[in-house]
Amino acid sequence: MNELINYLLLFGHLNEQQIEFVLSKCTEHQINKDEFYQEAGKTPKQFAFLTDGVFRISYYNNKGDEVTKYFLDENHFVVDLDSYNQNKPSPEYIQAVTDCTYITLSREAMKDLSMTIAAWDEIMNKIIAKALTEKVSKISMMMAEDAKERYLNFFTRFPKLANRIPLSHLASYLGITQSSLSRIRRTING
Repeated sequence: MNELINYLLLFGHLNEQQIEFVLSKCTEHQINKDEFYQEAGKTPKQFAFLTDGVFRISYYNNKGDEVTKYFLDENHFVVDLDSYNQNKPSPEYIQAVTDCTYITLSREAMKDLSMTIAAWDEIMNKIIAKALTEKVSKISMMMAEDAKERYLNFFTRFPKLANRIPLSHLASYLGITQSSLSRIRRTING
């Protein structure tokens, strides 16, 4: 659980007593590859922090096609924030792309931390702001790129993910068909 504490400390100060309190509210879990952490239609009841593995966030569009929105790897919080905050069902699926280990903080734990640790809300707000900025940056960059550029930039920006996710998920994320992805890979690899 040190990964979570180290991550939190990047965004603010916690003393030893506060760190112990945070740890007392955490629960560690494991999930196998291809299992769902969250399914669409269910209301998120906790924050998760991924310590090992890769999660894929996806949804089904109005044509019934599965679309990969993004991937999250180690040292990222995992939650559909809008659904969590509004206590409403999420339209997203969160699936383990690899075997994963993660830490959860329940809604009750988050309230306790907020009421007990003065800096907690500020730390969480900084983390959320960073995540939203990264998300917007990814989307805006991809909209301005053609398929080949999106593919090459994915490997530049996420070298740790490249060999950990199936090509079908990568093609969905890049907004292209798997056959187009294969063609692009052939032209690049000669």
